[in-house]
Amino acid sequence: MATLLLTTLLLVPASEGGLYGADTTCPAVTSVEVDGQTFGAAADERGSIGGGAGYVAGIRSGDHQVRDLDGLLQALAGAVPGEVIFLPGDVVIDLTGMVFIEALVLELPGGVTLASDRGVEGSPGALLFSDALLTRPLIRVTGDDARLSGLRLQGPDAERRLDHHRRAYQGTRERDPDYYYGLPTSDGIETRASRLEVDGCELAGWSHAGVFLRGGTGHRVHHNFIHHCQRQGLGYGVCLDLAEAEITHNLFDWNRHSIAATGRAGGGYRAAHNVERGASLSHLFDMHGGRDRGDGTNVAGTWISVERNTFLCERTAFVVRGQPEQEARFEGNWCVHAGPAQAVRGESRTLAGANAYGIETPRVVTGR
Repeated sequence: MATLLLTTLLLVPASEGGLYGADTTCPAVTSVEVDGQTFGAAADERGSIGGGAGYVAGIRSGDHQVRDLDGLLQALAGAVPGEVIFLPGDVVIDLTGMVFIEALVLELPGGVTLASDRGVEGSPGALLFSDALLTRPLIRVTGDDARLSGLRLQGPDAERRLDHHRRAYQGTRERDPDYYYGLPTSDGIETRASRLEVDGCELAGWSHAGVFLRGGTGHRVHHNFIHHCQRQGLGYGVCLDLAEAEITHNLFDWNRHSIAATGRAGGGYRAAHNVERGASLSHLFDMHGGRDRGDGTNVAGTWISVERNTFLCERTAFVVRGQPEQEARFEGNWCVHAGPAQAVRGESRTLAGANAYGIETPRVVTGR
């Protein structure tokens, strides 16, 4: 008989509040032990899940200290690999006008770190924002080994846009792309390069994706709070195209899919020690298949590993919409769902190991 050691979900004391008024707190209990096995997410030596208070791997200074947009543009143009561009935590930069008039995109060179101090001694972290609906992206990373740390990046559209999505179908089964994309979309961070690190940040209000990994390998997206990326039909916290990434120790809420991928052959991700807090329009972690791309295949990426995450949202935790070239594995997770039938969906190469299901009296089930 299972022995439950941790049963109650408690919230840590409320903070100042995040972007769009979001509660930035992570559940204090994110893992459970049943009969000697541990399931769900756990913090690591770098600090709290979701970053912010308690995140010890943050940055406190840099080679270039910036307080306004002109200074930021100058620093981005002149920084060389190994340097840090630092924005103090009280800085607020509105990019709306430049994005709207000049289609401005901030370009971060390879090897350069753009940072603030979110969570350091109570700092909220510098805020960069755009209210222009067509902000695509706010920041483009142009080379390998760049880092964004401790920043707040606020997008222009935190809404679900359910009526817009409905009207795009105009009574048919096929969505009218011209109508649907007539309402512009936005991305926070975008790259085709490799080994991008995004850590300790808060990203919200991006109608397409908070982090869009178009290509590259070795990406690390960790200890971030990513929320309110939720436009119906899009709305991704982290989105991968032909890319591979490790996505860990993030707090997710109010996204349509917190992690999604196009499913093109060669792509994959490992999602571990993330917490899905409670609200979503659809399933939470995703891998598209060939029918989504319309390419005549059933390929749903090459590999996916979803391990040691905590799913407190009742939406389906993990959906693989085709067949991965290798396998998709769901294991070691703690789910609010009654059992695997409610938590994971996929085809023959989607495999479920042992996971804990239920909150008050969790039980371990192996397989689907």
